[in-house]
Amino acid sequence: MGLNAYFTFQVVGWHGTGPVSYRLALTAVFIEGFIFVFLSLIGMRQWLVKIIPASMKVAASVGIGLFLTLIGLSNTAGIGAINGGVNTPLDLGGCPDAFRDKTGVCTSHKLRNPTLWIGIFCGGVLTAWLMMYRVRSAIIIGIAVVSVLSWPRTTPFTYFPYTEEGASRFDFFKKVVTFHPIQNVLNAQDWNVARAGSQFALALFTFLYVDILDCTGTLYSMARFSGVVDDSTGDFPRSTLAYCTDAMSISIGSLFGSSPVTAFVESAAGIAEGGKTGLTAVTTGVCFLISIFFAPIFASIPPWATGCTLVLVGCMMTRSIVDINWRYVGDAIPAFITLVFMPFSFSIAYGLIAGIMTYAALNGLVYIMKLISFGRVVPPDEDLREYWTYKPKSGSLPWFVRLAQGDRRFWEESPDNHPAISERTKGSAHSDKDFESTDMPIEMDRYRQPDGGKQGESRV
Repeated sequence: MGLNAYFTFQVVGWHGTGPVSYRLALTAVFIEGFIFVFLSLIGMRQWLVKIIPASMKVAASVGIGLFLTLIGLSNTAGIGAINGGVNTPLDLGGCPDAFRDKTGVCTSHKLRNPTLWIGIFCGGVLTAWLMMYRVRSAIIIGIAVVSVLSWPRTTPFTYFPYTEEGASRFDFFKKVVTFHPIQNVLNAQDWNVARAGSQFALALFTFLYVDILDCTGTLYSMARFSGVVDDSTGDFPRSTLAYCTDAMSISIGSLFGSSPVTAFVESAAGIAEGGKTGLTAVTTGVCFLISIFFAPIFASIPPWATGCTLVLVGCMMTRSIVDINWRYVGDAIPAFITLVFMPFSFSIAYGLIAGIMTYAALNGLVYIMKLISFGRVVPPDEDLREYWTYKPKSGSLPWFVRLAQGDRRFWEESPDNHPAISERTKGSAHSDKDFESTDMPIEMDRYRQPDGGKQGESRV
């Protein structure tokens, strides 16, 4: 939610006290969406994903998992096990509201809030137990059980306590079905951008660079989590259509008065339930449509009912951490910076920025030292580093670059071969000469045929 927070508190400001008005900010979001469509059509977003080092792309998926875990454990959107501290960035929470100071820090009675434990046991342990038995609706069952248990007003973990806020929630909950029409949709934007001047351009530029890293990284990580990413090309099927859909959603959302609408990390919950096609998104959309009319019920699902779900999804997303190249420092440290900076900065985009800058600094210094020493001073374990180049193979270049290079079938993207082979081999990839030109070990097994002792063909 970092981009939404930037839209609200930095661009628009508290009750419109920021440098850009609400309607002008929506105009910036609308323009940003169409710029994204253009970047997606020319293949720039796909190309950006491909040039990011492999370990950092894996780390992005792990970092999003840790990000979800932090949200699930937080006090505002989770079970409340941790919260901000006074002397430390994070502190143990889980205390009743009566023992919090004005900043939300627990002064005493930590881990004694009944909502924490009902969320852990009925939302976490129950869901995990059902997942062990491959129950597809385990996440929904866990959320539903905690929600129903939290609705009675007489329980110590009720979502409707006998307070002014609790009474307001309960009055809304009793409506069950309600509908609020959307008004003034056509007048949501203000195209007098000259009035905001440089502040409008700054907001548009910030939306662009944060969104292009945040949304692209999230969408790629979700595709990787669902297992559809092709490791040879670094892309996933129909990625252009997915990126264009993501971009159009931004512009359409601005027409309804919304901050950037993009792929969110909560998509991992649907993937964890087994969803790997567009039907998952369609089902989610239908559920959101239904929730418009049953908003009192869905708005009454307490945060401690969904907190452990985010933790469990985060656990499943971090399992790919073993794919990071921990053997070479130049790959391991940038990946580690990426995965830890995402949750601690509360931003996917800034986590990627931190990782990219670290990767460029470390490996850039190694490259400079290698040039100065004419290749004599290199790290002793450099041969363990991952293959990377800022010049993707011709099949991985955007279509307009392939067209400029004279490729007559520029619209077809050929899969990349193994980097070591594709750089050194020419002609048929199955000839002995080609295999001998690589560093790959070859085992020649000559065997005799049963027809008189003629020597058979070689096997690689």
